Amino acid sequence: MASSVLVANLTQEWVDCLRRWHMEYFFIPTIVVTMATLLANPVLLSCIFLSRALRRETRYLLVANTLMADMLFLILNLAVMICNAVSAQVPWVVCGLFTAVTVTAYCCTVLTITLMVVDTYAAVRWPLRYHDLLPPARTHRILVGVWVLAAVYPFTLVIMMEVGRGNSEEGLAVCLVLVSLGLIQVQNIIAIHVYFFVAALFCALLIFYCYIRLYMVTKTHGIWQSRFSRARVTLLAHGVLLLLYFTPGFVFILELFLFQRKDISHDVRVWVSTVNMCVLMLLPRALAPYLYGLRYREISDTLMQLLHRHRGLSQNSAS
Repeated sequence: MASSVLVANLTQEWVDCLRRWHMEYFFIPTIVVTMATLLANPVLLSCIFLSRALRRETRYLLVANTLMADMLFLILNLAVMICNAVSAQVPWVVCGLFTAVTVTAYCCTVLTITLMVVDTYAAVRWPLRYHDLLPPARTHRILVGVWVLAAVYPFTLVIMMEVGRGNSEEGLAVCLVLVSLGLIQVQNIIAIHVYFFVAALFCALLIFYCYIRLYMVTKTHGIWQSRFSRARVTLLAHGVLLLLYFTPGFVFILELFLFQRKDISHDVRVWVSTVNMCVLMLLPRALAPYLYGLRYREISDTLMQLLHRHRGLSQNSAS
């Protein structure tokens, strides 16, 4: 494990680089996007959980899980950025906990959107058996398993980090997932790369396979004939969203690689990490609630019903 002096020097260099390049301006879009998403996601979650029909559908439970994981990720990401912006000394144990939960939330989102594609494939491939294969109770157990699976490895790494550090109580000038995992990586370089890269590659290949199979199963149904058919537009929108969700993960793998290279400028590492954290990781989470609200008619219809009901209650109370 890296010494306390090395950690202190590294985090201080990171702060100096942030100030030298005036990267605090990246916090502005971060706050705006985070606030917009945190306003939209609870509305969609209310539509899903207040409707008995929607909360019994597997696809809407998966959407709800994605939105909740995104909210957790955004809250932690914003909290960490605020701490870094005001140069707060974050204790190692707190930073490690933030790291573990942030990685868990990100991995949970990736796993859930992968399951969303698998769910769509199952619904098209076995329409008569679909509800028997994925009843609500089984979906709940699957989602619990997704959270557990996403949490096991990052929390294991944090525990290893705390055990290796001993009882030292020093704080960090910046708390970043990259710094935490990058320092652990000295002794677990292969394991971390295997976890992130292989897991992301497996999910991407599974999604690609399901889309290919979906096209082969439905190509004779005529839904792909029109250039602007609903199937093509849905596939394009979902494909763009999936690309935006997966890209930050692969960029983070690049960040871990650059972190270990001594011949790479420190400024380059800081720029790549900042852009990934403040832009790339926020884009899909900013688009997701609006895309889901437009893509799923049942959600938009439920939202309109709730708005009309609220408007009617307001008018009755006013009269």
